[in-house]
Amino acid sequence: MSALTLFYVTFANRADAERVAEAVLAEHLAACANILAPCTSLYLWHGALERAEEVPVLFKTRPMLATRLHARIAALHPYELPVIESWTVTADEKVGAWAEGETR
Repeated sequence: MSALTLFYVTFANRADAERVAEAVLAEHLAACANILAPCTSLYLWHGALERAEEVPVLFKTRPMLATRLHARIAALHPYELPVIESWTVTADEKVGAWAEGETR
């Protein structure tokens, strides 16, 4: 088995999600970006309950690139406070080798 780091990041719209995904893929910081179906997010912002439709993206990378990928997503993200969550997962060795080959 091989370790990967997954990032879960929400965007205001599909265009922003695709722009950031294409940038980090072009820079080989992630091997894959899964742009998911829009979701409804409920959250507290400055003491008020907010509701927004957002587009979540799952980014896949090697653990050694997690810090760089996080910083790059934050730099490209249009939100004042982008929520960039990550966790380490176990993947098949072939998937790990693919991710290693596509990132640097």
